[in-house]
Amino acid sequence: MANIKRFEDIKAWQKSRELVKEIYYITNNKKFMKDWSLKEQVRRAAVSIISNIAEGFSRQTDKEFIQFLYIAKGSASEIQSHLYLSLDLGYLSKEEFKKVYIETEEISKMISGFIRYLKDSKNV
Repeated sequence: MANIKRFEDIKAWQKSRELVKEIYYITNNKKFMKDWSLKEQVRRAAVSIISNIAEGFSRQTDKEFIQFLYIAKGSASEIQSHLYLSLDLGYLSKEEFKKVYIETEEISKMISGFIRYLKDSKNV
């Protein structure tokens, strides 16, 4: 992590920040707004990714950072599950679903790669 001085330098955090904006945008439509519970759950899951990356980074140990990265990865899967439900209920178009699903998948892969890097570099 020699080049990473702040959590804002982490590419997965940067992409997650974009994802949060996208999630808030797509959940702001009339159909989604009526389902307050699902709307809030998918928003919380998106915020969880960015928050856990930042919090884990600030813990100053790779072991704890990895733990928080796993939580962030779990939140990405939660979003993907909510996206299926949102598509099935007609809250999202197929295009919206595909775009956000792919973005979430990319973030999940970035997090997995970062976990592998941390484990390999420190034998955690």
